[in-house]
Amino acid sequence: MNKSLRYIALLAILPLFTAGMTTDYFTDAEALKSKGTGTSQYGSSTGICGLDLCSNYPGGKAAWQAEQGGVAPVAPVEEAMEETHEEEHMEETMEETMEETHEEEHMEETEADLGSVLRLSRANVPATIPMHQGYYNGEDVYYIITDSSDPTHADIITANQGWQVELAPLLKNTPEEALSTVYLFTNGIEGDGIHGYQSQVFTSTPAQADVYSALTSHVHVMWNDGATARVLDSEAMVMEAAENNEITLTEIDVVLNMPQIVWPEGQMMVKEDKTLTDVTPYGGGQVLDIDTEEMNVTFIAHRGWGPDGRTIYYIVTDATPSGPAGMMGVVSSPTSASLIANSAAVDLYQFKNGLTGTGPLGFQPGIAAGAPGDANYSPMWRIFMIGWENPDDAQLLETIDDMNAYNEAGLINIGIARPMDSDHIVNCPFIDPFQ
Repeated sequence: MNKSLRYIALLAILPLFTAGMTTDYFTDAEALKSKGTGTSQYGSSTGICGLDLCSNYPGGKAAWQAEQGGVAPVAPVEEAMEETHEEEHMEETMEETMEETHEEEHMEETEADLGSVLRLSRANVPATIPMHQGYYNGEDVYYIITDSSDPTHADIITANQGWQVELAPLLKNTPEEALSTVYLFTNGIEGDGIHGYQSQVFTSTPAQADVYSALTSHVHVMWNDGATARVLDSEAMVMEAAENNEITLTEIDVVLNMPQIVWPEGQMMVKEDKTLTDVTPYGGGQVLDIDTEEMNVTFIAHRGWGPDGRTIYYIVTDATPSGPAGMMGVVSSPTSASLIANSAAVDLYQFKNGLTGTGPLGFQPGIAAGAPGDANYSPMWRIFMIGWENPDDAQLLETIDDMNAYNEAGLINIGIARPMDSDHIVNCPFIDPFQ
């Protein structure tokens, strides 16, 4: 066989040799796999690494590839996903932690900005009170009745008007100069009067400031037998009928608190902004609405504390001197000054510094020395001012005992209020605004 034929024969045999090697290679690999490689080892961790299964190569396929071609090991997909989830979880946790930190910092900043603030819920609420119609010099007067020195009249009026009249026994001590006279009819023409007959007759209104008082002494008017009953709408007509022996006049030992809302020459100030909040200012009026058709008036009822810390609400109808009265938007009643040293008035303590709050001066609400149901309750208040020696040390005081303890410890000072260098008395009937 010549040289050319030998080359041809060699080329013909070479494919057969290559095929034989390939068959043995895969056969060996399949044989190795059949030895029991677990199912969990297949996937990215299995495969052929040279002449062996990658699962049998130290470090697996990634290590073999790195050794063969310098390829960096790559984590299996499952491990990579787990690491990704862990990283995402860590990022979420860090974000939540940062959010909580920001919230805490915001709360600290807010508290620092607010300082010491006392927020009472329902600090100012509307109180609708029934009105009555009476007469002054032949013209209409509209008024309310809030307190009585006598339990019988308190019960009668409460039943008639369907609204609680508080018993205030101390009012019987009111001096004559702090009273105005009202005539009550006990028979005759039926009407809106306290006893079911014609309306009351007043002898003054807030227009006569030097004699007007919401505190009223009373004279019963009874028509005599044989007299022709008719409506008497002025003090002059009452006096004339008495002189003609048509009626009998009897003074009674009862004092009623009868603040006038509307009178011939004017009416109480109505607040322009009728939206009530816990920080509604005292200025600009104490009345929200006057309705002479429905016969009621709506006051702002302010929240405070009774002597033992129980919640009380009060309205403001009149005051002396004129400065505070004008600021609050109520009737000026100079005659009330005569109560400054009289037992008909009771002490009410307001704060001039300390905790910021809903009191009349912008600090914590006041504390009253008496409240409805107490023997020493009166709607007439002698105002005292409490000041903290160090306002930064201010704490919430709710009772007379709290106040006395801090006063004895030298932490607060207490002094009688004298705005305009004058005696200061405020008519603040305590009421239930939710009845």
